[in-house]
Amino acid sequence: MYTNISVEHQNNLGRITINRPSKLNALNKDTIQELHEAFKFFDENLEVKVIIVTGSGEKAFVAGADIKEFADFSVADGGKLAKKGQELLFDFVANLGTPVIAAINGFALGGGLELAMAAHFRVASDTAKMGLPEVSLGVIPGYGGTQRLPQLVGKGRAMEMIMTAGMIDANQALQYGLVNHVTTQEDLLPLAEKIASRIMKNSTVAIRAAIKAVNASYEDGINGFDMEVEAFGSCFGTEDFKEGTTAFLEKRKADFPGK
Repeated sequence: MYTNISVEHQNNLGRITINRPSKLNALNKDTIQELHEAFKFFDENLEVKVIIVTGSGEKAFVAGADIKEFADFSVADGGKLAKKGQELLFDFVANLGTPVIAAINGFALGGGLELAMAAHFRVASDTAKMGLPEVSLGVIPGYGGTQRLPQLVGKGRAMEMIMTAGMIDANQALQYGLVNHVTTQEDLLPLAEKIASRIMKNSTVAIRAAIKAVNASYEDGINGFDMEVEAFGSCFGTEDFKEGTTAFLEKRKADFPGK
């Protein structure tokens, strides 16, 4: 079904692995399309409660975009490339109702870091290296990097990372708030799965509402507080709310129907 990625689904967990090891898992047009399809498939599958995205091997999560594909693009072509990529994958992932954890197992550069930043949060191996080196190629990040990096690490640090085109290691990324946790390579996926299992115990309906409310504060023209009030109120009409409150009052664990 897929050429550039592999997909697994087990125990309410979906896993997407970018699998182009000879290219250090670089993103090309076909890989972006396949990733879109895989994320969409998992998001529409009610059995999947969390998605983990990672790279194959131990060298790279995604070492950037496939430069050969756009080296001879015109101004118009470049604009279309960024717009389509953001709509198809990066914004799509950021606004997905199913939680997405990026497990950064190596280099996450350019489009790779942009994909990781589009995920709802990130965990990294202690061998990971992250950066946005686009200005060293005479271009800027085009898949949301200039917007999401400042949101995560602050304007000054983002400006420095983008303008120097340099890389930071996993511990510095942790200090910056770019990743939530750092662990060994062998413990990376087990850690992501452990966090996923904690998420799965909760209401998928409420989590979707929370993602929407949190993202609202980063959208122009939308009042995040108003969105929170609306989303909070909508939760009262769900079966998950009835089950959650009943379970609490009955002093038992909730068994959320996801409705």
